Amino acid sequence: MFARMRVYNTLNRRKEELRPIQPGRVTIYSCGPTVYKYAHVGNLRTYIFADLLCRTLEYLGHQVEQAMNITDVGHLTEDEFDRGEDKMLVSARLENRSAEEIADFYTAAFLEDIARVNIRPAAHYPRATHYIPRMQELIARLIDLGHAYVVEGTVYYDIASFGDYGKLSNNSTEQLIAGARGEPDPRKRHPGDFTLWKHAGEKRVQVWNSPWGPGFPGWHIECSAMSTALFGDRFDIHTGGVDNVFPHHEAEIAQSEAAFGHQVVGYWMHGDMLMLSGHRMAKSAGNFFRVTELEEQGHDPLAYRYLALQAKYRTKLNFSLEQLAGADRVLRQMRERVADWHDAPDGPRGDYAERFRAAIADDLDFPAAMALVSELVHSDLAAGAKAALLLDWDRVLGLDLGRTPSADAGELPPGAAELLDRREKARAAKDYATSDALRAELAEMGVVVTDSREGQKWKVAKGAIPSPLRGGNGRG
Repeated sequence: MFARMRVYNTLNRRKEELRPIQPGRVTIYSCGPTVYKYAHVGNLRTYIFADLLCRTLEYLGHQVEQAMNITDVGHLTEDEFDRGEDKMLVSARLENRSAEEIADFYTAAFLEDIARVNIRPAAHYPRATHYIPRMQELIARLIDLGHAYVVEGTVYYDIASFGDYGKLSNNSTEQLIAGARGEPDPRKRHPGDFTLWKHAGEKRVQVWNSPWGPGFPGWHIECSAMSTALFGDRFDIHTGGVDNVFPHHEAEIAQSEAAFGHQVVGYWMHGDMLMLSGHRMAKSAGNFFRVTELEEQGHDPLAYRYLALQAKYRTKLNFSLEQLAGADRVLRQMRERVADWHDAPDGPRGDYAERFRAAIADDLDFPAAMALVSELVHSDLAAGAKAALLLDWDRVLGLDLGRTPSADAGELPPGAAELLDRREKARAAKDYATSDALRAELAEMGVVVTDSREGQKWKVAKGAIPSPLRGGNGRG
């Protein structure tokens, strides 16, 4: 039996009850990476959101089939107006590799990075280069239906031919045409028309033959082709970052609905951006971190996932290393408590399970769910009940709460976690006398504490007495 869920549909700008095409089974297509560079943690926030959606649906009893595309055909840096240089080919030139080698390398890196933050693999990872015939088939259909036209080997989509163009981004066709920037392409009927198939120049490396001559696909047609090839001409949810709303997803709607004659996607869901010092984290701006960099600084990658759970997926999230250090500390303490409580006596669990389900079923309200986690940890419930609930909820949270304390740092002696927490609060209050006294007390227990810009770090000296992993005293 599956439970109901409400999601915010960008298309209709409101929360709606999710009604899958096939009750109890949900198909999800998620916009994935263009594999020309490493993914940064801002990208990973969008993929964590999609992972939380899949986990929540499964937790609520649905079967989920997710596809996430791998864009291994580079697209232009100014996609709206078909100008700029192909990102894949820029990377290939700079790294002295072929476009295929670039794609393979960064695809592997992407899959490793999402595993670090416990994003479960999708059922399908379609690669754009494997769907070129499908793209050409859709383009030919759009030409035949009067939605596209050919000029000198390049195929353009005629946005004026699709009356609903702009409905996702809440723009009219007239507004979009009037707002076109720069010198218009004289070959286009309208400045806002976008490319479905691009004629290949002499220096182009990734080239395919087509009915319109040698060339390569536009960015937008790739997802229309792959999503409908995998799920047919109707599927339930399409996810992506808020920056995909226009032009990418707007173009997808125009292509897919014009080609099939009806609405293809039931619900459009978009995650908002990760901010660093008030600015969007982006490769182009150079203000980004890879998850491996956070790991190299001594942080658990899942501390970043913990941080992502603190904000609603539709709101911006500010990122700092100080916040990450705090999330790392709290996550470590939670695992220690779960280990302490694991085999302690069980007992009544109140309404916690129902409240957790209600929070996540309400458009993925994970801030409410995490507030409930904190309430549970400090509640009077039996220790065994706390552990059981936390481990059950972790099927959705994905924080690996059942992991034993890190062997690298060592297992904390009994009472050390509380002293570390007190010392961190003393440091925040600039009570350095108390902080130093607690450091000395911890040293006597065999816990070596050092301070850094990211917060205090600790390591258990050899010979220290570890905390018990079985049984517990029910401390909150």
